[in-house]
Amino acid sequence: MSLRLASARAIATAVAAALLVAVSGCSTPPPSAPSLMVVTVPDDAATLEAAVDAVAPGGMILLKAGVYFEQVVVDKPDVTIRGLDRNATIIDGEAIRPYGIVGIADGVRIENLTVRNTTFYGVLVTGLHDENGPSAHNGSGYTTLDPEAFPPLQRFSINYVTAYNNGLYGIYAFDAQHGSITNSFASGSADSGFYVGQCPDCDILVSGNVAENNAVGFENANASLSLTVVGNRFSNNRVGMTLTSNYLEAFTPQSANVVAGNVLSGNTSSTSPAQESGGYGIGLGISGGQSNVVANNRIEGNPRAGVVLANTEDLPALDNVFSGNAFSANGVDLANVSAVRTPASGNCVEGETLPTTVPEQLLADCASGIEQPAIGDGALPGGSAPAGISFLEVPPPADQPTMPNPTRAPSVLPDTVERPLADDVSLPPADLFAELTRRP
Repeated sequence: MSLRLASARAIATAVAAALLVAVSGCSTPPPSAPSLMVVTVPDDAATLEAAVDAVAPGGMILLKAGVYFEQVVVDKPDVTIRGLDRNATIIDGEAIRPYGIVGIADGVRIENLTVRNTTFYGVLVTGLHDENGPSAHNGSGYTTLDPEAFPPLQRFSINYVTAYNNGLYGIYAFDAQHGSITNSFASGSADSGFYVGQCPDCDILVSGNVAENNAVGFENANASLSLTVVGNRFSNNRVGMTLTSNYLEAFTPQSANVVAGNVLSGNTSSTSPAQESGGYGIGLGISGGQSNVVANNRIEGNPRAGVVLANTEDLPALDNVFSGNAFSANGVDLANVSAVRTPASGNCVEGETLPTTVPEQLLADCASGIEQPAIGDGALPGGSAPAGISFLEVPPPADQPTMPNPTRAPSVLPDTVERPLADDVSLPPADLFAELTRRP
C-alpha cells in the first residue's frame, strides 16, 4: 500500500487550513524573531511547531520529557528534532491528527522520541510535497513522478524512535534517498511498522530495528538498488516483511535489495490489525520483486511459509537469490503462488541445504527465463488469519533504549550512506533484540 493521494490531499488541506487560521487572526505580521541554532521545548518555545519556526537551518530542537499534542512539518534543511528521553518525550496524535512529524527538507534528522496515536503515520520523510506538506505533485505524482522536476528528499536519519498505534505506518520514508532508519521500534500499524517506497536508487540503510504486532513489519514498494535491510527483528507481526512491485507508485519494478542478517520469525500476531490482503503467518513475501539478495537470515516459525513468491499483475518474481538462510519450523520454507499468466523464474537457492518447497519441484530448474511451477495461494498450510483489532487497541511496547548523550550537537548528514555487503553479514541468533519486545 502506498501513501495515498487522498491522504496526502487531506493532510495538505489540514495544514493549509491551519495556516489560514493563523494568518487571518492578525492584520499585520509580527516582527520576525532571530533564528536559533538550539531551541529547547518548552523553555525557548512553548510548542514543537513554534520551535520549528524559531530554529535556524542546520539547527537542533530539543524536546524535554512530556506529551506533545500536536503535529509538525519540518521544512528547513539540516534540522534535527531530538527528544531528551525516548520513552517520556511523546508526540500524541490523539487519534485525530494524521501524522506526528513530517520532514520535507533535505538533511532532516528525527531522534530519541516516541510518536503514537496518529491516523496515518507517525514519522514521514518525503520529497513528495508542496508548500503545505505531503502531497502528490499535480495530482499524479505517485505513478508518473519525474524525479528531475520533483527531486526526492536527500539525506535523512531516523534513529532511536518508537512509533506505535499509528493508523497506517509507523516510520515511513517515501521518495527519499541517502538516509537511514536505525535503532527504532514500530508496533500497531495497520499497514506496516516500517516502510520504504518509491526510490529508484535509494542508498538507504534499515538496521537494528524491531517491528512487532503490525500487519506487516517492514514493507518495500518500488524501492530499488542500494536499499540494505540488515540486522533487524521482524517477528510477531502478521507478515514479517515484503518486497513489492506496486503500480500505484512510480518506478516499478522493485529490484536489487540486500536483505541480510535479519530474524523473520513467529509472525503469528493476533494482537494486531488485519493485513489488507489477508496475509498471515509469513516471514517474507516477494510480490513482483526482482534480483533481490536474501542472505544469512533466520526465517523460523512462520506457520504458512517462510518465504512466498508471487506476481504483481504482469510483474513476476524474478531472479531472487537465497543463500545461507536458516529455515526451520515453517509451514513450508519456500512457496511459489505466482499466477499462470505471470510465472516466476530464476529464483534460486545457493550455498545452503535446500529448504522445503511447494511445489516440490520449485527449485528443479532455477535458470532465468525458465518458468517455475506454482500452487494456488489457498494451498498453503497454516490455516486462516485470526480477526484483526483496531490499531488503537494494540498493546503498547515496553520502554526502549534511549539515545546516549542526547544533548550533543549533531553533525551534518553525509551525502551517501555506508551499507554493509551481504557477504559481510553473519547469521543472527534467534533471540536478536528479543529483550526489546513486549512480553505476553
